[in-house]
Amino acid sequence: MRIAITFIGKREQSISLPIHYNEKIQGMIYRHLSKTLADWLHGAGYEQGKRRFRLFTFSRLQGKYRIKNGEISFSGLVKLWVSSPNKDILESFATHLVKESVIRLGRNTCELVSVEVMMNRPLKSPVRVRVLSPITVYSTLYTPEKRRKTYYYSPQEPEFNTLILKNLSKKLQAFHNSAVEIPEPDGASIRPVHVNTRHLAILKYKNTIIKGWRGIYELNMPEPYLSMAMDAGLGAKNSQGFGMVEVMKRRENGGNDQG
Repeated sequence: MRIAITFIGKREQSISLPIHYNEKIQGMIYRHLSKTLADWLHGAGYEQGKRRFRLFTFSRLQGKYRIKNGEISFSGLVKLWVSSPNKDILESFATHLVKESVIRLGRNTCELVSVEVMMNRPLKSPVRVRVLSPITVYSTLYTPEKRRKTYYYSPQEPEFNTLILKNLSKKLQAFHNSAVEIPEPDGASIRPVHVNTRHLAILKYKNTIIKGWRGIYELNMPEPYLSMAMDAGLGAKNSQGFGMVEVMKRRENGGNDQG
């Protein structure tokens, strides 16, 4: 399930944010959840072994903007997509937004214009998707001097596909808490369709540099994996604003895919 919120600066003023604004969006989402839900999601979330998943993600802001002096300023209507397999998260978020009708984003006061709710539609692989927030896939390695180093994979490396599928499997196990048998992703794949060096995105979250990839991909995987990919995002750091995708419409992808 996903929702789209549209908002505008109060009195139609521009909305100014740091260029690396993911933390501001994440904070705004948490502030518009019930305290009980926000505390659980931020503190515990869904556990799978040593891993914890928040199981929500969000898009980059969509609207007219300009960049100047280290800030990005949006004018007019701005749209943000948020998705999660947990309907309670989205229902709480939407309810608080509608009740307050005012959104505080960084130092900006914004007015809510609309909230759109999109329920899941049946999808059948292969599905072609467009990235709404960069997909990041990485491993923590060690140098000969035993220093930790984060290595970010590109979509052309086989680990990109392998680690995304493993990550989706863990998300499914965490969400269903072993109540549902999760099929093996035999033959599943995430294939880059239109991805080149221009699609590399280098962002900063709490002073940490994160590399991710935009572009168009083809997902071929069992249904539960596909649903989790659409709801919770692909790759890592989803709740920090990474890995959200949308299904492309038929006219956009040649009429061969779902959408």
